[in-house]
Amino acid sequence: MTDLAPNDSNAPPYSVSELAFALKRTLEDRYGFVRLRGELSKVTHHGNGHVYLTIKDDKAAIDGVVWKGNVRSLGVRPEHGLEVIVTGKITTYPAGSRYQIVIDSMEAAGVGALLAQLERLKAKLAAEGLFAPERKRPLPSMPAVVGVITSPTGAVIRDILHRIRDRWPCQVLVWPVVVQGDAAAAQVGAAIRGFNAIAPGGPVPRPDILIVARGGGSVEDLWAFNDEALARTVAESAIPLISAVGHETDTTLIDFVSDRRAPTPTAAAEMATPVLAELRALISDFDRRLSRCGARTIEERRTRLTSAARGLPRPNDLLALAQQRFDIASGRLDAALHRNTTVHAQDLLKVTARLTPDALRRQHAAKADRVADLGGRLNLAARRAPDRAAQHARLPALWDRLNAAGGRRLQRDADRLAGLEKLRQSLNPERPLELGFALVRKGDGTLARSAGDLAAGERVNLKFKSGDRDAVIEGEGGLVPTPTPVPGPAPKPRPKPATPSTKQGDLF
Repeated sequence: MTDLAPNDSNAPPYSVSELAFALKRTLEDRYGFVRLRGELSKVTHHGNGHVYLTIKDDKAAIDGVVWKGNVRSLGVRPEHGLEVIVTGKITTYPAGSRYQIVIDSMEAAGVGALLAQLERLKAKLAAEGLFAPERKRPLPSMPAVVGVITSPTGAVIRDILHRIRDRWPCQVLVWPVVVQGDAAAAQVGAAIRGFNAIAPGGPVPRPDILIVARGGGSVEDLWAFNDEALARTVAESAIPLISAVGHETDTTLIDFVSDRRAPTPTAAAEMATPVLAELRALISDFDRRLSRCGARTIEERRTRLTSAARGLPRPNDLLALAQQRFDIASGRLDAALHRNTTVHAQDLLKVTARLTPDALRRQHAAKADRVADLGGRLNLAARRAPDRAAQHARLPALWDRLNAAGGRRLQRDADRLAGLEKLRQSLNPERPLELGFALVRKGDGTLARSAGDLAAGERVNLKFKSGDRDAVIEGEGGLVPTPTPVPGPAPKPRPKPATPSTKQGDLF
């Protein structure tokens, strides 16, 4: 055996980079398409959008990377402990002498893995309080606009529209989306955000309630509705939302975060809308009950009023005493007024007897004598004064002052006399005769002050302004004038009236 030195070999030496890239090309050519099954670990979502992870089984492990452009197209979200089947190619990382798999697609390895991932998501969201009953909003009782998010070509939308049309005719807005596959979760989330972005009162009506609907299917078919981002979008919706995904036995993640879960799309339409016929019947029943209650209340009030009326006196009985008092007072009023007028007339006569022109003339003469006396005294004083010119200059002014004072006094006396004359005229007992009234005197010459003072057949004298007339009292019919006076006994002289009181007479 002969040992050969390295420099004796004919093979050219490789550089490190040449060997590394040669191995890289060999692996990529040989393993350009690989399907690999294993459990994920060390999952890292980098800030630049790439995902770095490790795929392992019970004996080996291999590093993997998902470039940013392929992350959204993955069938499942990479998480630690998830068993998946990935598709990609084997390559190397020359700078570290490591090989790895560049993943193009990823799917769960089985139903058990999907359910395990779903349970982890449920636990995470439940810990954040997204499943709490107190955060769920009540559904509107009578929505005017219903928004439906579903496929426009399936039987689901036809069932929903038919059910809503039969129960509660209202406006329905359909947002078409795909309900299966990798793009389903993103489109449904965009539809929810789009409905919430509609401004109230705009050209497009804002829905009062949303329905996310899909028919039944396998776990893989419904997996898009277990997306974490979609679940958070449903929880953030300001419009109440009903989840109607799958049949009654199917459960997805958005069922837990929605405001209400419906077992079927048709049941979702029934939850969202009332039955118009039932509402009309209910209103009719309320109307009948209201009418009955109103009639019963009115009847009860009528019965109570009738019972209370039996214990009250009649209105005529209540007014009888007051009416009697009024009649007595009205009968006494006329006589009281006549008496009061007579008293004031007598007072006036006593006052006017003292008011004569002679009294004023006497006062005027006395004032004139006094003025003349004062004038004589002034002349005498002027003659005695040493300065006659000054005294004569003062005399006219003094004379004018005396005349002015006397004139003012006479004017006041004249005004007072005129006022007393007016008072005498107003209290003259015969002045009412000028207004058409008449004085009724009985046969003995006394005034008749009330109808009770006159008896049937009694002769009376009516004094008017222009003369007198005689009359006879005829029952209750009134006075009957007698054209021919019948001579009778001379009237008795009137008694001298007593000294009148200066106080106001009592009317009653």
